[in-house]
Amino acid sequence: MGQLKKIFIERALPKAEIVKTLKNEHGNMVIGEVTIAQVLSGMKGVVSLLTCTSKLDPEEGIRFRGYTIPELQNSLPKINPEGEPIPEGLFYLMLMDELPTEEDVLYVQNEWTKRAHIPKHVFDVIDALPRDTHPMNQFVAGIVAMAGSSKFMKAYESGISKSDYWDSTYEGVMDLIARIPRIAAYVYRHAYHNDQQIEPDPELDWAGNLAHMMGYDSEEVKRLMRLYMVIHADHEGGNVSAHTTHLVGSALSSPYQAYAAGMLGLAGPLHGLANQEVVKWIMDMNRELGTDDPSKEQIAAYVERTLEQGRVVPGYGHAVLRKTDPRYVALREFSLKYLPDDQLFKVVGRIYEVVPPILGNIGKIKNPWPNVDAHSGVLLLHYGIKEFEFYTVLFAVSRALGVLAQLVWDRVYGLPIERPKSQNTRWFVEKAGMDSPIRF
Repeated sequence: MGQLKKIFIERALPKAEIVKTLKNEHGNMVIGEVTIAQVLSGMKGVVSLLTCTSKLDPEEGIRFRGYTIPELQNSLPKINPEGEPIPEGLFYLMLMDELPTEEDVLYVQNEWTKRAHIPKHVFDVIDALPRDTHPMNQFVAGIVAMAGSSKFMKAYESGISKSDYWDSTYEGVMDLIARIPRIAAYVYRHAYHNDQQIEPDPELDWAGNLAHMMGYDSEEVKRLMRLYMVIHADHEGGNVSAHTTHLVGSALSSPYQAYAAGMLGLAGPLHGLANQEVVKWIMDMNRELGTDDPSKEQIAAYVERTLEQGRVVPGYGHAVLRKTDPRYVALREFSLKYLPDDQLFKVVGRIYEVVPPILGNIGKIKNPWPNVDAHSGVLLLHYGIKEFEFYTVLFAVSRALGVLAQLVWDRVYGLPIERPKSQNTRWFVEKAGMDSPIRF
């Protein structure tokens, strides 16, 4: 048994007993009320999930096991002291609820390197798809093609006890996370570089290897990938990708199946696809204005026209946050450090000055501030990763760290299949005491 799993067992099983006690002894405690508006507007704000890996605070932003992004930038191990935290450390924190040492991070890195082999048939599945298939569809196809090697499903079919579901889930999660960068890079080279694939380098870290396999070996790109993977890794449990992974996992689907389902949710334009929409919007603005150096007045006029057309300004607003997204701030600080003279970065800065006051004057918009999507694509573009449709795949690689760490905890806690109650329209109309001539 590996040392990480041994320590995990010592910490996880007592917590599972606490959750069992909450259910058995305090299950009847009322913790809130649900309004019709909450049900009909996407269940926003309704506490209905147990997620321990991260928490999104409207005023503070994301906290990973209680730590803010700036705190993690100072506390997580780095390859170089002046560089960025490496994702292996964040995964360790989300899984173990403890900041890792450099030795802990090296252990995770070595485990993932050992588990990174991918069967040939997985690449054959991707190769069989047309090159113009959306990269997220290619990526998910590759993940599903690996599902036959699921250690959880093999263990389940052998008749293991429910109390042991977490064990083979842990093994499957470690295997899957190890393989994900290779799948993503393979899709990138298949779609955009005529299948000229680049083999992994076992000496590199998880995110650095992703950059290498994509064809980007500069140290700055590797540092960007490390930062990108850390800040996108999790966003508590209610977002579509995390919730879907949890929901499908609650049916005892394998980690491969649950993660693939979650990433199909991430592919939607209201979720992970938004980062490419930001870059497209800026490019469209520059083309319409006939300049790549628009003034704040020109930007403001274009924003007003966007809103008058019934469209949104991509990258601005958030369902929960009520401040500038700390992930946006982290990317801005990276830009100021490495590419302060980049023209697109300067435009993004001007947009940041212009958009919030305009949106703030619209009463129904609760959060006029930028989220992470308002900045992430600009950095990728600066380093030559110009294929907008691939940006969401990078988001998916990162999101694996949080949703799959949580899947292990779902199995530790023995959470049941998720099955909320639904009602038809008549039920809501009657509850509201409405008079309606329509027969439902």
